[in-house]
Order: sequence, then C-alpha cells, then structure tokens
Amino acid sequence: MKKAALPFLLSLFALSSCVSPNAHAPPFAQHGYEPFSRADAVAVAMDEWRLWGMRIDDDWGARYLPRDATMAQLQPGLWERVGEYWWEGMNASEPDNAWTGKHDADGKVFPLTVKAEYAWSAAFISYVMRIAGAGADFPYSPNHATYINYAARAAGGKIRNPLLIAENPADYAPRLGDLLCFGRGPARGLTFADLPTAHVFPAHCAIVVAGAVHRLSVVSGNMDDAVVMQHVPANDAGRVGPPWMVVLHVMYQR
Repeated sequence: MKKAALPFLLSLFALSSCVSPNAHAPPFAQHGYEPFSRADAVAVAMDEWRLWGMRIDDDWGARYLPRDATMAQLQPGLWERVGEYWWEGMNASEPDNAWTGKHDADGKVFPLTVKAEYAWSAAFISYVMRIAGAGADFPYSPNHATYINYAARAAGGKIRNPLLIAENPADYAPRLGDLLCFGRGPARGLTFADLPTAHVFPAHCAIVVAGAVHRLSVVSGNMDDAVVMQHVPANDAGRVGPPWMVVLHVMYQR
C-alpha cells in the first residue's frame, strides 16, 4: 500500500465509525421537523398501503399462492420500495440495509427458496416509525422480537423514558398507531407472560390504522409479499384476542 493512501483510508474509517445510526433517514426525520405523532405514523402506513394497490386480506394468507411472475415485491417499482424500507428503516450499521425486495447486499438476486431469510415486515414497521419521526430512540431492527422485548422490558420498568411499552391484549385496547404482534412458527405459542424472552424469535407486527365497532384495521409489510390491510376482531371493550400476544403502546408526542 502506498504511504500517501494510508491517511485517506484512515480518514474514511474514522468517518464510517462515527456515522450516526440515524444517518440513512432524510433530514426531516433525523432532526424532528415535527413532533412524533400517531397521525403521521398512520398516514405513512396508509400511503404505503395505497402504493401497493390497497390490498385487503382477511383470509390471512390462506388463499395466497406465491408465484414468481406475479409476486408483488419482485415487480418494478416495488422491489425498489422494499429496498427503501431496508435503507431508511435500518440503522446505518445494519448490513441488511442494502437489501431490496429481490436482492441481497451485493445486488445479487436471491432465489425464492431462501426468501424467508429476507423477510421485510420488521423493516416496514421500522420504516414507518422512522419516517413518522420516532428518531434515534426507536429500537429499529430486522426482527420484530427486538422491539417486542424492548417494550416488555420497558413495561417492567427497565428502560428509562421508553418509546414503546408492552401491554397485555387482555387488559388494553389498542389505539391508532399502536403495534399488534404475534409469534410465528416455533414462537406461535408465546404469550404475554413469556415476555421478554432471552432470545430473538420469529414474529409479525402490524400498525393499527383505523378502529370501528368490534373491528380494527391494521397494515403490515411482507404479508402476501406486499403491504396489506387486514381486519382484526375486537370485543365490546375494543380489546383483541389470539393470535395477538402483545400490544406495543407507542409513546407518541401527540
């Protein structure tokens, strides 16, 4: 290596090591142009839902058959959008931020046999929170379990000034902008009493975008390989039951 190149490389390393985790967010999100509000979070989620064609799936994927030719996240304009969820939703240090709806971090198309390894539902929630103004205090992650466990620790008083607090669905009626979550696969049997866990587990979260008598509307990403709205039954008190194991009460500023 030439000696003249060494100072340049060292300066690049210094710059990369001090990059803010929030660096991939646009200035209005980095610097909090507006207070973090539930109205903005709901509006961001709804805008994304409209972009993806306003899909509604109240069969919860029962009739969905993934096909290469029609899979939404592979389509022009949409695979790039998933890439934006990764880039803006993840912290700058997260290697997953270079993924798209069909590419790995090196820009290579990944085979659909490993698509589950590139699941982007948590990236979508992270994107919505970031763009809505949650700032650097939100536990952005490619895994829903990260912020579920964060919220559970907060509910136990272990996090000072938390941005999320875990609520038991049996006792708390979700509000607009809150997150509903359930465990998937081997974590399907997890309950509120099991939180926080000592490990990362597969899960899925959706943001509440509307409420009506006995029914909530939620929006989530990577459902049917798209951004989809679903309707969740609620009881007379507005509370939800299984499979939802936890409600993440988001501490909006307004």
